[in-house]
Amino acid sequence: MFKRFANLQWKAFFRSSSLGKSLTLKIIMIFFGIYMLACLIMMGVGLFFILEKAFPDVDPMLKVSEYFLYWILGELALRFFMQKLPVMDIKPLLLMPIKKDSIVHYILGRSAFSFYNFIALFLFVPFAIVLMIKGYPTLNVLVWLFAVACISLSLNFLNFIINKNDKVLIGLLTILIAFYAVDYFQMYPIKEQIGKLFHQLYSNPIWALIPLTIAIITYYVNYRFLRNKIYLDASIKEKVKEAKTSELGWTKRFGSIAPFLQLDLKLIWRNKRTKTQVFLSLAMILYGLFFYSQDMYGSTSSIFAFVGIFITGIFMVNFGQFIPAWDSEYYNMLMAQNIPMRNYLDSKAGLIYVSIVVMFLLSIPYVYFGWEALAINFACAIYNLGVNVPVVLFFGSKNKKRIDLQKSALGNMQGTSATQFLILLPLMVAPCLLYFVLKFFISFEVALAVLTLFGIIGFAFRNKILDKITTIYRIKKYGMIAGFSEKNN
Repeated sequence: MFKRFANLQWKAFFRSSSLGKSLTLKIIMIFFGIYMLACLIMMGVGLFFILEKAFPDVDPMLKVSEYFLYWILGELALRFFMQKLPVMDIKPLLLMPIKKDSIVHYILGRSAFSFYNFIALFLFVPFAIVLMIKGYPTLNVLVWLFAVACISLSLNFLNFIINKNDKVLIGLLTILIAFYAVDYFQMYPIKEQIGKLFHQLYSNPIWALIPLTIAIITYYVNYRFLRNKIYLDASIKEKVKEAKTSELGWTKRFGSIAPFLQLDLKLIWRNKRTKTQVFLSLAMILYGLFFYSQDMYGSTSSIFAFVGIFITGIFMVNFGQFIPAWDSEYYNMLMAQNIPMRNYLDSKAGLIYVSIVVMFLLSIPYVYFGWEALAINFACAIYNLGVNVPVVLFFGSKNKKRIDLQKSALGNMQGTSATQFLILLPLMVAPCLLYFVLKFFISFEVALAVLTLFGIIGFAFRNKILDKITTIYRIKKYGMIAGFSEKNN
């Protein structure tokens, strides 16, 4: 039966109308995956020697165990955002004499062969080989490697559960931040204590039964969940929700763009994907802690320019890069109305302006790490306001892929095209490169002054710039409407 299911999905892939796009994307992802796995292999080979040199008085195996918790949480986060869970069209199968158990076991079994399940092995298998060459007990090393494989499978099945409940992810992120804070402020040596527990997987092979048991339990939980969901009538059952309304009367003070601003705010709050983008943007204000708290960067490092652009412009990146695809479901209706395109773009720009100001205000506490941090964030915020907002709106004219607002933002690549990758060059790379060159050859103060000046000039000429962008949107209007009308793009 497994072979038959695999054969059906193989035929569905090659008979798909979007074969060309899917095949090209898969080839690109294969090359990227090979490069990533090659890097992991080299890292695994050198990991023992790096740890031995960095911590000469500590067993490298014990040091790996101390950081293994962060590896687990990092891999789980990577899976959540990137791993595409296996899906198949089961409605035709439910009309056939096929056991539902077989369908569920196939879906879960197929996920065990996911690329993400091999990430840990490509890192730790070379590391284990080096350990055995160095004289570590072969049995202990192999059992430890088996435990690592079981943990990876557990994360695979746990990802099924988390993807169905965003609250679980928030809980895991809270735990990660709490553990990091407790260890960083030396409130309790949590890294060392947890490291000793993971080290037992190597020193006491019987402990490998624990991750094996967890893998079996997570598999069973997913099996029961999916088994209870695959009924024909379950897919046609309508959800009943209480209707909630909001007048948003305060937006009327913004004049002609008020109707569009109300539409955007309602769109953001009422849809899963846009609402998630807002919460993620607010959470990213903590991103600077990973850099400002490290003495190795100094106080004026070029990496802080990236941090400043990222923190103050995270909503601009998350939301702005998909303009006007957020309105793809009714974009043709909007364009059929007597609606000035300039007002439409002004409302988008105004929303992003407010987000940049709010994110900068939230970043002010970083002055704790020095006045340079506040100065960098201020300069980057001005640069975002004057330069990056028009850049985002310009690249938005190239968006032609439809977005389903009801789908989760996490791990969802819908609406993504080459535009979303190209836009990173002017948004992130250009200001960071400008800051680096000016700081290296002249001074830190001049670098900040130039970034601020560019932002002020861009903001001063925003009307003329937006007029040019509006013309581009008018020219490409019908191409966008045609693109947004395709539901399988």
